[in-house]
Amino acid sequence: MSLYSGKRLLITGGTGSFGNTVLKHFLKSDIEEIRIFSRDEKKQDDMRHGLQTDCPEFAQKVKFYIGDVRNYQSIKDAMSGIDYVFHAAALKQVPSCEFFPMEAVRTNVIGTDNMLHAAMENGVKRVVCLSTDKAAYPINAMGISKAMMEHVIYANARIAAERGDTVICCTRYGNVMCSRGSVIPLFIDQIKAGNPITVTDSNMTRFLMNLDEAVDLVQFAFEHANPGDLFIQKSDASTIGDLAKAVQKLFGDTGINVIGTRHGEKLYETLMTCEERLRSEDMGGYYRVAADSRDLNYDKFFVKGEVHTMAKEAYTSHNTRRLDVDGTVEKILTTDYVKGALASWKI
Repeated sequence: MSLYSGKRLLITGGTGSFGNTVLKHFLKSDIEEIRIFSRDEKKQDDMRHGLQTDCPEFAQKVKFYIGDVRNYQSIKDAMSGIDYVFHAAALKQVPSCEFFPMEAVRTNVIGTDNMLHAAMENGVKRVVCLSTDKAAYPINAMGISKAMMEHVIYANARIAAERGDTVICCTRYGNVMCSRGSVIPLFIDQIKAGNPITVTDSNMTRFLMNLDEAVDLVQFAFEHANPGDLFIQKSDASTIGDLAKAVQKLFGDTGINVIGTRHGEKLYETLMTCEERLRSEDMGGYYRVAADSRDLNYDKFFVKGEVHTMAKEAYTSHNTRRLDVDGTVEKILTTDYVKGALASWKI
């Protein structure tokens, strides 16, 4: 019997890449019900028909709720009777958030606050929220909105812990390969069209993880979280130049066109800041960053002698294990998307 036996799980933003992967992991388990909450009725309909075709004996476990985390009443209604929540609803595209920053605030910050209050009001036992490496030392609107989202999570986690009910925690991801809007599917489409791959900066580095690893991180956080904890997976990284070469090694060399960085892009990403690293715990394949448990009465925390406030080094895509082209090929072949695209490309 698992921790999910007979329980009801709600996934916000559930029609996205993460939600589809969660279904793959949980649908045939002993979980009682999975609720998909999103604002896209077309994607919900596609998911519903796909389940009825591929898994008719389990399709009845999945319930669909149209709504938006921006609308408190809609998320509150969907939360009734729920035991656990995986919160994946977000605006994630860096350039679009640069042009429409208040939309990022409404979804990523206010929407998360709505979801957490609805969870606490409905007596949800555990909530795992999904954040991004762009929230660490943010320089763009998407990252800033996600950083604020994390602070909303920690503030609500403190309140929930004082009440002794809902446990709220957070996970922070690097780039999830082949998720919606990510670069690998773009590279593959460009090659199939006979066009050069468009690369922003060949020396730019990014963490690489697949969707199964993303779900594993959420499950690990779910099982090990104390209120307000942040969980981070130890992840490999690659330069964008080597990532482009890896895709071309599999699908064919159509050349590379360097177009320059897009709005709000970083040269490298940070998964754990110097300040967070100081209070982190190595848990094998993951880091746990404990919540800052101090309150506003700073007089209680006077310490004689030297006070350390940060570690010497952050955990970034520049100083993690760097994959070469062959290693990147091996990594991207762990995704169903690349394996499927490669099989159809060679037919």
